[in-house]
Amino acid sequence: MSRNISSKKVFGADNQQERLKIAYWILGFTDGEGCFSVAVTKNNTTKFGKQIFPEFVITQGEKSLMALKKVQNFFDCGNIFINKRYDNHNENLYRYCVRSLSDLDQKIIPFFRTYPLQTYKKNDFMIFAKVIKLMINKEHLNIKGRKKILHLISQMNHKKKRF
Repeated sequence: MSRNISSKKVFGADNQQERLKIAYWILGFTDGEGCFSVAVTKNNTTKFGKQIFPEFVITQGEKSLMALKKVQNFFDCGNIFINKRYDNHNENLYRYCVRSLSDLDQKIIPFFRTYPLQTYKKNDFMIFAKVIKLMINKEHLNIKGRKKILHLISQMNHKKKRF
């Protein structure tokens, strides 16, 4: 994946090495702190009464907010949200989220195909990529496609029972 990290267009071996270093850092960071998920939420304005909601997320405490900004800058997409804590932790959590189907399809998925995950999250990613492809092809808008997607996501994230 050829991605210019900074706003300056710098070419050469040093810049290529820096891009590779950051790419592998993001890979490891995601293996440890990231998540590929597809939620199904109630939405009465949709044809089936439920909405399929894919997202790529990395969560960090407030002290590591700059790391999330670095990831956001690298991918040039997504948003960072604060998740205020009301427990005994001393800092809020922040979530870097990519929810746009086109960004997931054109930026996130190609990155993780080029730099494969090394943990159990690799399986979740492979299922996630299939779901995104089905949604890009608008198969979530018909019953057969929705059933296929629901079956796929039931196999994600340690095979939690959801449906």
